[in-house]
Amino acid sequence: MRVEELPDGRRVAVKHDPSAQAEAAGLRWLAESGDVAVPEVYAVDDDVLRTEYLPPSAPTESAAREFGAGLAALHLRGADAFGSPPPGGPAEAWIGRARMRNEPHDDWPTFYAELRVEPYVRQARDSGSLTAGQASVISRACEVIRDASGPDSADEPPARLHGDLWSGNVHFSRGRAWLIDPAAHGGHRETDLAMLQLFGAPHLTVILEAYADAAAAAGAPLADGWAERTPMHQLFPLLVHTVLFGGGYAARAEAAARRTLALA
Repeated sequence: MRVEELPDGRRVAVKHDPSAQAEAAGLRWLAESGDVAVPEVYAVDDDVLRTEYLPPSAPTESAAREFGAGLAALHLRGADAFGSPPPGGPAEAWIGRARMRNEPHDDWPTFYAELRVEPYVRQARDSGSLTAGQASVISRACEVIRDASGPDSADEPPARLHGDLWSGNVHFSRGRAWLIDPAAHGGHRETDLAMLQLFGAPHLTVILEAYADAAAAAGAPLADGWAERTPMHQLFPLLVHTVLFGGGYAARAEAAARRTLALA
């Protein structure tokens, strides 16, 4: 990413990446409701994305609280289906440097297993990043996701997800927390929360508490046991990291799969 200055003095973040089209569609979709701060998309052309430049600032508790409440509202804006791309977004999208397919499904467990876990298990096994034993454990976890997804999972409508909500994509600027670099799609709101917890985030406890309070106030509280289901929802990002980086992520993915099996 580089920063350019326009003739009118505005500073623009310029990103050259094959994900440009998908990212632009995701940013526009997330910005639509105004629940969370999202940089404005100025232009997108093939693999070049130009967005509003946001100078970094220190994370604050008040910004984290506002973000948590806004994220809850954003999720409740919903999506057309589990796995649906943002309006105008491509089915063949990206999460970081890994390809990611968006394809509508009627239910979350099927979508999650088929498009968010199994493709990366195959890639990681074929590349040698996962052993056959580790891949087998994760495949068994896929078989129990429906039973492990919580007593109220049938009542969870598709949420409007950021989709790659690790702490680096929550950008503090101008006294607020902004969503950047999305892999947006329709999914389960617990997945965004799980990804946010994967590597930690500034004022994480404040964000999660504000989220839970706002969701409850809106009449859509998080289902009982959501925190215990975090490892199941972390399977997706852990496997993506296994594909991209290898190393210890395979062991972490296996551990998350074993904890998922224990939920069923």
